[in-house]
Amino acid sequence: MQIRLQKILAQGTSLSRRAAEDAIKNGDVQINGTVVTKMGTKADPLKDRIALGGKPIRFIQNSIYIIYNKPRNVIVSKKDELGRPTIWDRLHKDMRSMLNSAGRLDFDSEGLLILTNDGALINKLTHPSASLWKVYQVKVRGIVPFAKLEELRHGVKLDDGVTLPAKVSMLRTTDRNATYEVSIQEGRNRQVRKMFDAVGHPVTKLRRAAIGFIRLGTLKLGAWRYMNKKELTYIKSLLRSSS
Repeated sequence: MQIRLQKILAQGTSLSRRAAEDAIKNGDVQINGTVVTKMGTKADPLKDRIALGGKPIRFIQNSIYIIYNKPRNVIVSKKDELGRPTIWDRLHKDMRSMLNSAGRLDFDSEGLLILTNDGALINKLTHPSASLWKVYQVKVRGIVPFAKLEELRHGVKLDDGVTLPAKVSMLRTTDRNATYEVSIQEGRNRQVRKMFDAVGHPVTKLRRAAIGFIRLGTLKLGAWRYMNKKELTYIKSLLRSSS
C-alpha cells in the first residue's frame, strides 16, 4: 500500500506533519537506504525500509479485520488476465487499495475469506506451517462408502503426496449425492476437491465455513462484516503464538 512519506513519518514518529516535511527536505529520510528529498514521494510501510536520521521507523496504522462470504465464479486476485470478476469489484474502492486476502478460494468455490491490512496475520494464516483447522461443506456426486471415508480421514495419496488426517462427517444425502463437513489443516491447491476425486466422488459444490475459531455463520453471499470482539481476541492470540 503506497502512502505519502510525510504521513508515514507523522504516524511512525513524534514528528508533526510539517516537521516530517522539513525532515524530508533536509535529507534526513531514507527509503531502502536511499536519501529522499522530493515531496510527495510514496512508500509502502509494510515492504520498504524507511529510516529517519539513520534509525528505522515503524508505521502505526489501524488494523482492519473483515469476514467476507465469497460467491462462486469470482476470483480472489485483484487483477485477472482473463477479465473474470473479482471479489474486489463487489467491495468499496478503498478496501481494494487497503486490504488483502489472508488465503484464497477457487473460482468455483464459495465461503469464508478473511480480508485484512495486517501483514503478520496474512503470513500466519498462509504459511505452510499453519496448523489451523479449516472447515468445508462439500457436496459430491454419489454417496461415499465407509471405506473411502476412512481413507479421507487417514490420508489419501495425491500427486504432491499423502494428505494429513482429516475430519469427515456426513451432513445429508439424497439418491444422487451427499454433503459432508470436512476439516483439514493443510492448504494445498484445490486440496479438498482432489481428495474426493481420489476416492471417486467429484465435488459439485464447496463452501468454506470456518478458519479456526472464525466462522462464517449466517452471513449472506457477497456480504461482509467486521470481526467482533471475541474474534479479534482470537486473532490476537494467534499473532502472539507466532511471535
